[in-house]
Amino acid sequence: MSRFTTYLAAIAMAIGAMPVVAQEVVPQPGIGHGWSAGVTVGATTPLSGGAFWGNMRPAAGLEIRKTVSRAFALGIEGSWAVNTSSWRGAVHSSTAFDASYVGAYGSIDIPALFSKPGCRARKVGVGLIAGAGWGHAYQSGAVLDRNFFATKVGLDLKFCLNRALSLLIRPSFLWDMSDATTRQSSAAYSKRFSTFNFQAGLLYNFGRPISCVRPYDQAQVDELNSQINGLRSRLTSVEAQLAEATQLNDTLAARLRRAAEAKPEIVREVRVDNRLNTECDVFFNIGSYTITASQMPNVERIASYMRSHPASKVVIKGYASRDGNLDFNLRLAQQRADAVRHALISRYKISASRIQAKGQGIGDMFEEESWNRVSICTLEN
Repeated sequence: MSRFTTYLAAIAMAIGAMPVVAQEVVPQPGIGHGWSAGVTVGATTPLSGGAFWGNMRPAAGLEIRKTVSRAFALGIEGSWAVNTSSWRGAVHSSTAFDASYVGAYGSIDIPALFSKPGCRARKVGVGLIAGAGWGHAYQSGAVLDRNFFATKVGLDLKFCLNRALSLLIRPSFLWDMSDATTRQSSAAYSKRFSTFNFQAGLLYNFGRPISCVRPYDQAQVDELNSQINGLRSRLTSVEAQLAEATQLNDTLAARLRRAAEAKPEIVREVRVDNRLNTECDVFFNIGSYTITASQMPNVERIASYMRSHPASKVVIKGYASRDGNLDFNLRLAQQRADAVRHALISRYKISASRIQAKGQGIGDMFEEESWNRVSICTLEN
């Protein structure tokens, strides 16, 4: 084989040595997988008998291929060199083309030969292509217009643009396997009977993509099954909690409905006493000692009374519900009493000597647990 094919093989091996990203998956090809079709344009020129650039002429090609395995593909192709001989007044074809080639080829993916088996996601494909087929020269004259057996080698470079399209670049050499004087008599890889071809185009993947499966061992399968069973148990528990919460919600809704339908009971009480003893409650959110906007009118009511009665005093007792640990609730009860005291002093300018605030810890005055998050203010005249 000539030194040109040696150069091509060396280039393919160098590019194929570049690192690739592999995935731990196994391809499952089928008859409907891995089909693609391409359209290329480029140029062709003979390697002897004239100027390399001066004899160059445009060429176009079509091909269809089938990926057989992770490293090998088969295809058929055709290429046609545009007739430019008449531009220079030379012997030329009477058609739009002066040469054509139709043949079959095989392509070997070089990186796939040196990587572990699997389905690899690569942006660049590097292949070595070799093929053979039928060539024809469309030249006027009985001798020049002829058919011949041809062979071909080259590089098959693919750059993935997306799942459907790839950019195809293919430099190659084509040999006329007949000899110079007695046509079709012998095969000779000679520079005198070869052409250099360069084609670039798009390759469209119209077949189904190769499906890949990730191998799992039995231990992984057992672990996944255990996780699934655990999730099912949690789902059963959550469903039971949801049913309990729904039942409680229905009960509270019924009680609220009965309370809304009940007629209000009017209680009249006349207290005759020279000594006034009045209570006012300031409620808090869970875990908080911040007085909310909805509770500020209760604080203002205490302040208004104390302004009107300069001799009056107030005792503030802070409580916490049973939520949380005891130490936290003891501090929270004192903080709730201090919060009301601070509001009376800073906001309403009530003298600190008239206010007594102390935390009482866990409250149990009310049946509704959330109501025990409270500061109870007792006014004394």
